[in-house]
Order: sequence, then C-alpha cells, then structure tokens
Amino acid sequence: MPQATATVADSADESSPGRPAEPRAAAAGSDFAPLLRAARGQGLLDRRTDRYVLGIAANLAALGLLVTGFVLLGDTWWSLLLTPPLAVLWTRTAFVAHDAGHGQITSDRRTSRLIGLVHANLLLGMNEAWWNDKHVRHHANPNHVDKDPDVGVGALVWTQKQAEQREGFARWLTRNQARLFFPMLLLEGIALKIYGVQFLRRQPLRERAVSALLLTAHVALCATLLFSTLSPGKAIVFALVLHALFGLHLGLAFAPNHKGMEMPDPEGERWGHLQRQVLTSRNVRGGMLTDWFLGGLNYQIEHHLFPSMPRPNLRLAQPLVRAYCADIGMPYTETGLIESYRQALAHMHDVGEPLR
Repeated sequence: MPQATATVADSADESSPGRPAEPRAAAAGSDFAPLLRAARGQGLLDRRTDRYVLGIAANLAALGLLVTGFVLLGDTWWSLLLTPPLAVLWTRTAFVAHDAGHGQITSDRRTSRLIGLVHANLLLGMNEAWWNDKHVRHHANPNHVDKDPDVGVGALVWTQKQAEQREGFARWLTRNQARLFFPMLLLEGIALKIYGVQFLRRQPLRERAVSALLLTAHVALCATLLFSTLSPGKAIVFALVLHALFGLHLGLAFAPNHKGMEMPDPEGERWGHLQRQVLTSRNVRGGMLTDWFLGGLNYQIEHHLFPSMPRPNLRLAQPLVRAYCADIGMPYTETGLIESYRQALAHMHDVGEPLR
C-alpha cells in the first residue's frame, strides 16, 4: 500500500516495495544534506504519537457530541446549524488520514494504514488508497505538469498550453476559472468520494474488498442516521450542505500551498530535492488561528521537504529551513492567508487569459 512520502529520486526504495523512501541526501554535497542532518539532530523527525493520540481522541469525542446533538434535535431545520462545525471536524479527520498516509503518526505501516482506513474510508467515505496514490506522485514532483496529478487537466487547468486545448464548455470554464474556483470547491466533498469509488477497480482484490466494505459502511451509517432522524427532504439538504462546506474548507486549506508557484519545465534541467520542493511551495504566515484553520499545512515548504515529519513539528522546523534557504540563496516564499489566495487566483486568471 503506497504511503504519501516523497523521495529525492523518482523511484521507490527497493528495500520497501510500494512505499517511497524518506528524502535522502543521496549524493555527497547535496544542498539538502546539511538541512536533513540538522533536522534529525534537533529531533524534529521523531514521531509524536502521544500528541496524535490526544488529538484523535479529542476529534472523535467532538464528532460524537455533534452526532448526539443532531439526534437530540430531531426532525428540524435547526439541524443545519450543525453542518459548519461538523464540516470543520471532518476536515480535521482528513488531516489525520493525510498524516497517517505519510507515516507521521507511527512508524508501523499496518497501524498507519488502519488509522487511514478508519478516518478516510469509514468516517469520511473517501478512499485512502486513491488519495495516497495521488499524493505520492504529487510529493515526488510538485507542480510538474507531466508528473503531478494536482496540476493535470481536469475541471481546472494550470498552464496556458493546457488552456489552449480546451473546447466547448471546458473552454468557457477555463476563461472564468478564477472567479469560479471557490464556488467549485462546494462540489469537492462529493467529487472526492466519486474519485475514491472509481479507484476501487485499480486496487488489488483483497485491498479493494476492505476499501469497498468501509466505504459502504460509511454510506450505510450516514444514511441510517440522517433518514432515521430527519425527513427525506431535510436529510438530503443536510447531506448536501455538509459536503459543500467540507469541500470548501478542505479546498481553502490546500489551495494556498502550490497554486501560482514555480512549475518545473518538463524539458528543462531536473531539479534536486531542495529546489523541487521549496520553489514550488508557499508557506502561509499567521498565528495559532491560521495554523489551526489550515491544519498546520501552512508550513508547506517544511512539509514537502520532510513529509514524514509530524505535523506539530513543522512550525518548529520553519526557522531552521528559512535560515538555511537564506544562507544558500534559495527563495523562500511566505505570504499572508488572503495574499496566498490572491496569488493562486491571479495565476488561474492568467492561465485563462488567452481564451478571453
């Protein structure tokens, strides 16, 4: 089962089939080697399982309280007031599944996968195998149009070359993609589930059975809870609003990370790990509220350099990484939250410019 850990090389570590290796300074004198040694020396790569146990327990308890409140409210439109906090907790749940895929919570692969299956498949109805498969390729080659699925042609496009090939409705969509981006995020919560179901046929038979069972259990549990508490009309509206808010929150957390940053030339020189991860990533500065809202992934540069580093340690690693980049003359991009969205939308607007 692949886990979302980036590599310095494009290939996986042969000693651990199916799981990409932790970033290594493979060549003597690599720009990344001193930084990796410093991070290890400060214990920043050490697991913080106790912190995750407390966080997971608190999140599950909060989910339980919301579900209890939902049942106690009964068949009323006031239940819709629970969708925003539930969407927030679903996003926290997605962050846990993300970290499990990176092996941040524990070094035991079976435990990591179990955590991912419970949080992604069972609690969210998202196929963790699909997410990890996509995320592995993204981390290995971020913003590379030929290798990163996050900048491939989809509902949105990310280069003017991609835009030129659009026709019909897709062409109109690309012309207006900047202004449509946030509204389209309202569909992301449902889209993520659809992609996960479509990915089932690509999984080995035994893995597919486990994934499908948990995805089915998620749908059955949610449907039972909704339709036994609310009238059919209210239940459908509740589910749609919840998924819309979940997709929006998740999109707001991930959108600032790479959109509008450097995109490696597929025909150009191959970048090393440090250059490939730092130049394509953007950090978002802010206080505790920003860190909480973005799940700590606003330290995206540190996350991409050290994908198995526990998320709580990313903030601690930032001064080290920022100072090192300054020492070697490597650009280190950090903006405020609103500015990060402005830059991402400006890039999408520029991509669609030739079609307007």
